[in-house]
Amino acid sequence: MAQIEWIFPSSVDEALYALSQSGHQAVAGGTTLFDLMKLGHAVGPVLVDVSKLPLTSISQHDDYIHIGALASNSDVAKSSLISEHLPALSEAILSGASEQIRNAASIGGNLLQATRCIYFRDTSWACNRRVEGAGCEALQVPTSGHAILGTSSACIATQPSDMAVALLAMDAIIVAQYRGLNIRIPIADFFRKPDQKAMPLNTLPVNALITSVEVPSGRMQAKSGYLKLRGRASYEFASASVAACLELDDNKISRAAIAYGGVGTVPWRDVNAERLLLGHIPSRNQIDLYLDRVFEHAEIRPETAHKVSLARGAVHHMLERLAQ
Repeated sequence: MAQIEWIFPSSVDEALYALSQSGHQAVAGGTTLFDLMKLGHAVGPVLVDVSKLPLTSISQHDDYIHIGALASNSDVAKSSLISEHLPALSEAILSGASEQIRNAASIGGNLLQATRCIYFRDTSWACNRRVEGAGCEALQVPTSGHAILGTSSACIATQPSDMAVALLAMDAIIVAQYRGLNIRIPIADFFRKPDQKAMPLNTLPVNALITSVEVPSGRMQAKSGYLKLRGRASYEFASASVAACLELDDNKISRAAIAYGGVGTVPWRDVNAERLLLGHIPSRNQIDLYLDRVFEHAEIRPETAHKVSLARGAVHHMLERLAQ
């Protein structure tokens, strides 16, 4: 690996100044970055270690729960505030990795993690996410882990975060500092689907620093859950996953939010399709109508065809669980 210089800012302002310099890159837990460095990905040459900044609190104010961007995944998942008011978030994080990784990984870093597509990670393959305009090997030889929603001629890699799927179902807001200003990005607008280009991966301004995540805390978020389906139980990335929030009145669905992981180039949610559930008892037929709408434009290949049935089954299971 190339020689790397480290900077250790003591305040957010110092960190932002360092990140504004050419070639400077933020690192917190480093659970993704260090792996990529070992695989030969370009990093640095200056790493700005933000892990000691005072951005670790978890608190509730008004109708929102505020989660510091440097709170560890373990601390968030085990927080009584999270497990009581945002159970899907706790379940998603606990399904995401080993405890050792959760102890090191940060909430902000989780949102910014790179895809696990094998063609991205192995620098001997062509990848538009690694080198813009290089091409996409996955289009020629897809694997069972590639996406079926939000794909393009530039990229079919899935977004790997479990946590982001739960946050999408809960209408979370990403809070960042940029050029002296606080900016707020709804998570539905944070991840960027690839079009003719695979980059950028998100709408966070270059050199901005995520400082917190705000999640609405209400009746619907409290009745939520996360289900992850994967090839093995030992910390594998999702073949398909679902996070759902549900609110019932007189046994009929009055509000619903359903997000998917493992199937899209971004965490996936179809708000228009969710309207098909409103005012109905959560019956198998009504849920199937909703699912038909969600997957009607899926780009299915023989290697990824199993994802549709997995996702459909996960939704039926989750909504049945929440409706009880």
